[in-house]
Amino acid sequence: MVHCSTMSIKASPKALARLDARHHLHPFTNHEEMHASGTHVMVRGKGVYLWDANGRKLLDGLAGLWCVNVGYNCRPIIEAVNAQLRRLPYYCSFFNTTTEPAIRLAGRLASLAPAGLEHVMFTNSGSEANETALKLIRGYLKLRGQSKRTKILTRNFSYHGVTLATASMTGLVSCTAPFDLPLPGFVQAPGPNAYAASRENDPEAYGRWCLEETEKIILRENPGTIAAMFAEPIQGAGGVVVPPAGYLRGLRAMARRHGILFVADEVITGFGRLGSWFGSELWNLKPDILVLAKGLTSGYLPLGATVVRDEIAEVLIHGGYLAHGFTYSGHPTTCAAGLANLEVIERDRLVERVRDDVGPYFQRKLRSLAGHPRMGEARGFGLIGALELLPPDGDKSKLDGTLGGRAAAIARKEGVIVRGIRDLIALSPPLIITRPQIDELFGGVERMLAQLP
Repeated sequence: MVHCSTMSIKASPKALARLDARHHLHPFTNHEEMHASGTHVMVRGKGVYLWDANGRKLLDGLAGLWCVNVGYNCRPIIEAVNAQLRRLPYYCSFFNTTTEPAIRLAGRLASLAPAGLEHVMFTNSGSEANETALKLIRGYLKLRGQSKRTKILTRNFSYHGVTLATASMTGLVSCTAPFDLPLPGFVQAPGPNAYAASRENDPEAYGRWCLEETEKIILRENPGTIAAMFAEPIQGAGGVVVPPAGYLRGLRAMARRHGILFVADEVITGFGRLGSWFGSELWNLKPDILVLAKGLTSGYLPLGATVVRDEIAEVLIHGGYLAHGFTYSGHPTTCAAGLANLEVIERDRLVERVRDDVGPYFQRKLRSLAGHPRMGEARGFGLIGALELLPPDGDKSKLDGTLGGRAAAIARKEGVIVRGIRDLIALSPPLIITRPQIDELFGGVERMLAQLP
């Protein structure tokens, strides 16, 4: 009889760093810089804290990568995964077959999603969920006799993924230029980043200008050629761009006016981070498609979902063979993790907790730094925020896009993990964080600011 077994070999941090440098290509990394100092290896997590291979404890102020909403070492998720692995570790959802966890999670998401979104296709990531949305949209429009609608409209400072198509939707030059993207047919409109446009003193006026420019772009491209508009309620990886009043509603109305499908990319904003299950509810967006990942399992296992409005799903269901999906679509073990994660969020009332308690407290602490001489702007919503940094003389024009990364490195030495983006740092801690832990997080940020070159 053949038995599966695992072998644990204890290696020193230096040995792990050498092995990593020899074989491991990291995502979103400058490898020469990283390997010059050695890879930072994490080995354990509990609650909002991580421990690295040197035994150092750090407060995770980014929830992994905007995803560990229920914190580390959550027993109900671990137990649900273990139970599913023992029962049925894998079977596919191809060929008229599926598993109970996939069925149950699809039903659970349909009950949580905005009204009218009751059909779910599972993926393995947010990139795949957006890619799936693109293909389902093309298939739907073809069945409707609208094959000329192929263009996709997104915004600068957006992030929608890293496949060839989803990177083409992403409005960050760092993600597109190295690969000679975007592909043809992907159109960018201005995102409402008033600070980047030096319009931070009147963000609502800048939002109106963005809407006017977006309308001009749609008319220039011909509305009859545009299939869909993709929008994050809050643009996360682009720098935590919070929409000014009226902007998102105006964008949604514009899509309706021109017969353009509206996709809400809630990979970061879904599952409680904004003090609501979904940002679409806060701004009454009524999307045609909802894209989810990250907080769906709190990052414990890879899982994404594309949730489709019933009218679109009905056309696809009656349109013949739907030749799309992945080997691991609806993977029973990842779906079991998702179900357990949603139960924890509900049981511990984490959405309400962010809305009524730790979210407002986090925002007060964030904005208390607004007057710091190295601070250009503090912005955020719920349990997500950004701090725009300034050079020592306060001259914004001297920024070179590297201050955020240097600040994040200093913060990590001070025991807190934040993300450096251009010349800002982003914060997005687990939803279970307490007020004293928020104080600890911002204490590390303040120590970082005191050392910032």
